[in-house]
This record gives sequence, C-alpha cells and structure tokens, in this order.
Amino acid sequence: CRVCMSFLCLLGFSPGGGSGFVGRALTRLLKSRGHDITLISRHPGPNRITWDDLSSKGLPPCEAAVNLAGENVLNPLRRWNDEFIKEVTSSRINTTKALVKAISGAEKPLKVWILVTGVGYYRPSLSAEYTEESPGGDFDFLSRLVTDWETAACLPDAAGSHTRQVIVRSGVVLGKDGGAIKQMIWPFWMGLGGTIGSGCQYFPWIHVDDLAGILAHCIEDERVTGVLNGVSPNPCTNSDFTKAFASALWRPAFFPLPSFVVNAVFGPERGVMLLDGQKVFPKHTLETGYNYIYADLASALKNIVS
Repeated sequence: CRVCMSFLCLLGFSPGGGSGFVGRALTRLLKSRGHDITLISRHPGPNRITWDDLSSKGLPPCEAAVNLAGENVLNPLRRWNDEFIKEVTSSRINTTKALVKAISGAEKPLKVWILVTGVGYYRPSLSAEYTEESPGGDFDFLSRLVTDWETAACLPDAAGSHTRQVIVRSGVVLGKDGGAIKQMIWPFWMGLGGTIGSGCQYFPWIHVDDLAGILAHCIEDERVTGVLNGVSPNPCTNSDFTKAFASALWRPAFFPLPSFVVNAVFGPERGVMLLDGQKVFPKHTLETGYNYIYADLASALKNIVS
C-alpha cells in the first residue's frame, strides 16, 4: 500500500504536537509494516512532491492520504495578530482543500482519507466529559477553526462513496524527540518546572507512538470510519502531569507558571489552550479495536525519559 502524507516540516498542528514530529513517527511505523510513503511538502526531495506538484499534477498513485499540516498555534515567537491568524487558518483549510481536490480528481479512488485535527473542538470544562459524539466546535476562534477544517475535508459524494473518511482529533502529543516534551524538559530538568495556572485543568495527552498507531490502524482496518479521539483512555489534570513528569525525572516541581504570564506571552486567545482543558475519552477509538501501547501516563513518561 502506498500512503501519501502531507505535512509542513516542523510546524505543529496541535499544542505540543509538531507535524514533523508526528510525521516522522508515522513514517517509521508505516515503513516497518511494508508501506511505501510519499510526502507532500514545501520542499522537493526523494519520495516527496511539493504542493505545486499536487496542484498541477494531482496525487501520485496511492491508496491512502493523511493530512498532518498546520502552522503551530502556540509558537511563542509569533504575535497573535491578523497576519498570524491568516497563516494558522490557511495552513489548515487551504492544504486540506488542495488535498480534497486532488483526491476527488484521482484516477483510482483512494481507500482512505485521514485528517488530524485537535481536541480544541470541545469546550474547556473542569467537569464535563467528552467523547467523539459530544457537541462542540462553535464557542471560540480555535473551536470554529476545527469545525471549518473538518468541513473542508469532506469529499464530494462521488469520491466519498468510494473512500473511507476519518478524522482524528488529537490531544497533546508526548514523545522523546519532539512535541510538548521537547519544550518542557529543560525547565523541569533544572528543577524549574511547575503547574500552568491553577493546574486543575484537564490535560488531554497521547504518546506519539499511539497517535501514529491510531493513524496506521485507520489506514489498515477497513471498518474504521468517522471521528476518533486521539487521546489516552486515562485523562489527567495539568497538576497530575506535572507531578508525574517531575517524578520521572527525579526533580522537584515548585515553580508554577501564573496565568497572567501565559496570557502575556501568548495572548488570551491562545492562553486558553494552556490554562483550560478538556476531559476527553477515546470511546470510538477503543470501539474500533485499537490497543494502546501507552494507556497510562506513568508508562508513557517512563518510555520518554528512559
């Protein structure tokens, strides 16, 4: 099976989850299972096509397409202004529309088309519990962006009748060589880590090997369709994560990051992604038969810090 995978190198599609980071993990896994990979990137190279190639020549022959593209919303070096908002939006909507157009025009219908979005679709809450069936996507800029993003991924009836369509709403991606851990490990290693804001907010997380595993599961299991939550089945709070991460590193965590600092650095529109959270469960993901490698935080962090 040949898989076409799009990503903008080193740009994150969700808090702590760079598409280059996830893309590398997924590429390794799929190659180990005998799949051939073509990457759609901004830069040409072996086994790659550019977005211009996609627009002019269409998709190369393949059976699956996975879209991981998206500008990193939580880039602290970028101000939250109209220019950045436009980049955040276009890197998701425009790339998705380009892929939908190419998939619809392919000579041979694809078997499956997968879009990775985020759990920002669900309204932050200290008490609500969310599954794939829960409502959302209509309460702030980022949630509406997820709705528009997922809507843009819908194939026309002619193509959709032959191609399975899957959406994976990812949580914060944890792993050894990128994502959220890469940003957090040095402050924690130096004993300067701590909770963010109150620490009571939920922290929907997933190990990168499990996110890659879920995507491979979607490609290989013809029964999988619809929305899947790409999160651990054992949710935790930011405080729980902070204590577990500090413990795994044998370091203290006595330096909380106050809410006003988070809002000063990221702005209130993005600060909510760190200061508020959602208790999300992967109900449909488990029902499809996916077996987690790292279902609990302790085992995930043990792997990451080893």
